Amino acid sequence: MRRNAAGRPGLAGLAAILFLIGAAPADAFELFGIRLWGEPEDEIATIDIPDPLNITVTVAAPDDVRSTVEDASALWRGRDEPVPGKAGLLSRGRGDYRRILGALYEQGYFGAGVSILANGSEIAELNLASDIPDNSQVVISVEPGPQFSFGQTEIINAPPLVREENDVFEPPSSVGFETGSPAELGAIDAASSLTISQWRQLSRAKAQEVAREVVADHTTERLDVVVELDPGPVVRYGPVSNQGSERVDQEFITYMVGLPQGEEYDPDDVEDSRNRLSNMGVFDVIRIQEGMLSGPDNEMPILVTVSDRKRRGLGVGGTYSTIDGLGLSAYWLHRNLFGRAERLRFDASIEGLITSSSVEDYNYNLGATFTKPGVFTTDTDFITSLFARQLDYDTYRETSLTGQAGFRRTFTRNLEGELYAEISRARYEDDFGTREFLTFGLIGRGTYDRRDNEFNATRGYFLQAEVQPYYEAEFENTALRGTLEGRIYHGFGEARNFVLAGRAKVGSFVGASIEESPPDILFFAGGGGSVRGYAFQSIGVEGTDSDGDRIVTGGRSLLETSAEARYRFGDSNFGAVAFVDGGLVNAGSGFNDSGDIRLGAGLGARYFTAIGPIRADFAVPLDRRDGDDSFGFYIGIGQAF
Repeated sequence: MRRNAAGRPGLAGLAAILFLIGAAPADAFELFGIRLWGEPEDEIATIDIPDPLNITVTVAAPDDVRSTVEDASALWRGRDEPVPGKAGLLSRGRGDYRRILGALYEQGYFGAGVSILANGSEIAELNLASDIPDNSQVVISVEPGPQFSFGQTEIINAPPLVREENDVFEPPSSVGFETGSPAELGAIDAASSLTISQWRQLSRAKAQEVAREVVADHTTERLDVVVELDPGPVVRYGPVSNQGSERVDQEFITYMVGLPQGEEYDPDDVEDSRNRLSNMGVFDVIRIQEGMLSGPDNEMPILVTVSDRKRRGLGVGGTYSTIDGLGLSAYWLHRNLFGRAERLRFDASIEGLITSSSVEDYNYNLGATFTKPGVFTTDTDFITSLFARQLDYDTYRETSLTGQAGFRRTFTRNLEGELYAEISRARYEDDFGTREFLTFGLIGRGTYDRRDNEFNATRGYFLQAEVQPYYEAEFENTALRGTLEGRIYHGFGEARNFVLAGRAKVGSFVGASIEESPPDILFFAGGGGSVRGYAFQSIGVEGTDSDGDRIVTGGRSLLETSAEARYRFGDSNFGAVAFVDGGLVNAGSGFNDSGDIRLGAGLGARYFTAIGPIRADFAVPLDRRDGDDSFGFYIGIGQAF
C-alpha cells in the first residue's frame, strides 16, 4: 500500500480527482493552483465597449475662435472614437483646460474662461471614485473674452533696417509685432526670429534672445512686450572639417564647402555650401554644424557631416500621347567615378511606340555624359557628352552623332551659365531630299530662375537665353541661332491653390538658307511641351511640292505662347488645368511674313507627388489642317512648363 500511495493514486484519490473535474466549469479547470485549460472566470467576463463620446462645444466668439477651441480639444478631436474608460475621460478633459487656454492665449485672448462638464459636473473636480455614467453628456463652454492688442512692443538691441546686397531687412511689424495689432504670441516669436536672422545676415552668427518680458493689462486689454537680444560679435569662418564619407576625398569635400577661413560669416554662404554638396549627388545626408568662437578674430569652426549614397543608380521614365505615341527612357549612373564626385551617366530612350509597328519609324537616342564638379571654382562643372540618335518626325528624318564639351557655372543661387563647343555629323531626309551636314559650333546659355519650385511653380518667374553660332562644312555656311524664353507664375491665396501661369518664347535664325541648313537648327513647333493638340515639330513653314502636295519645313523665326489656369483641390493630391497654346513659325528671320499661328486648347488633370505632378492633358487643335489628328492626349511627369 505504501508503494501504491507513493507511485500512483489509490481509488480514493482517483475518485477525488474525478469529483473535482466534474465540479469544475466545462470551459476552465485548475488543479493545485495550476490552470490546465481555459481562462479564469474574471478573464472571460464580458467587457463592455464604450460608446463614442456625446459632446457639445459652445463658444461665445466668431467661428475662427470656435475652430481654435475644437482643434485644441482632445475630447472633441476624439469624439468619434470610444473613450478608454473613466480614467481616459478624466485625463483628456483635465488636459483640455490647458490645451484650450494655451490655444486662446496664442491668439491674444488672455481673459478666457473654460468650463468642461461631464454629466453636469466640472471635470476638474471629479476623480475615479466619482459617479460618471456611461454615455454621459460632455459640454465644453468657452468664454474667450476680448482679444488683447499689443501695447508696448520693444526689441532691445534690434539690428538696423538696412539692405544687404540681395537681403532686404523687414521691420518686426511685417510679422504683426507692432502696437495696436492683435496680441498673438506667435508674432512675438516671429519677431524675435526675424531680428536674430537679420543679425546673422550682418555676420553676427551667435545672435540670440536673452530676455523676454510679457505683461498683460486686463484693464486696458493690452499686452506689453519687451524682447532683449544679444547680437554677439562679428564672426569669421574658422577651419572647415568633415566626417562621415568613406568614398569621397575629404580634401575635395572641404574644398567644395567653399567657406574660406578668415572671411566674415554669411548664412547665405552656408546655405550655398549645403546646396553645392547636395548637387554633387553623392551624399544622402548633409549636416553643417557651427562651432564655438575662438581667438581674437572670433573664428567659428565648421564641421560638415555627410553620409554616402550608393555609388550607382538606375532610373526609368516614360511619356505618352495619342499623337506621338509611347516613349520610354532609362539611365545608368555612376556617382563617384574617381573619388571626387565625378559622374558618368548613360542614357537610352525610344519614342513613337504604339503609333507605328515599324521599328524604322521609332525615335532612338543613346548617349553618355561625364561631369566633373569643382573645376577652376567650386561652382564650375566640366561636362562632356556624346550622343547618337535616329529621329523620324513628320517633317524630317535624322541620323546623327553629336559631341559636346564645355562648362556650367553657377554664379548666384538664381543665375546659371553654360558654354559648350559642339561638333555634329548628321544626315537628314526631308522634302529637300537627302542631305548631309558637318557642323562646328558653340552653344551659350544663361538661365535666371526665381521660381519657388522647379517642377510645380506657384510664384516667381524664369528666363532663359541661348545663342548658337556655327560653321557648316559641307555647304560652307556660317549662321547664328538665338532664342529667348520667359515664364511667369502667380498664385492666389495663402496656400496658392489657384495659379495662373504663362510662357512665351521667341527665336530667330540668320545666315544660311533653309535649303542649306540642318533642320534641327531651324525652328518647328508642336507637341506636349510646345503647342498641345499638334504632333511634335509638325508646325513649320508650309508650302507645296511639285505635285501640289502640302509640305512643312523648318523656319527662321519662332513665336510660342502658353497660358494655363491651374487649380489644386484643397489639401488633396488632385488638381485640374485649363490651357491654351499658340505657335507661329515663319520663313524669314523676323515676323513680317504671312505665317499662320496655330492654336491648341484643352483641359488637364494633375496628381501631385513628392517628385512633382503627374500630368494628363487632353488638347484639340483649333486650326486643324489636313493630316492633323482631331485631338491629342498627353501623359508625363511635371507641369508642361
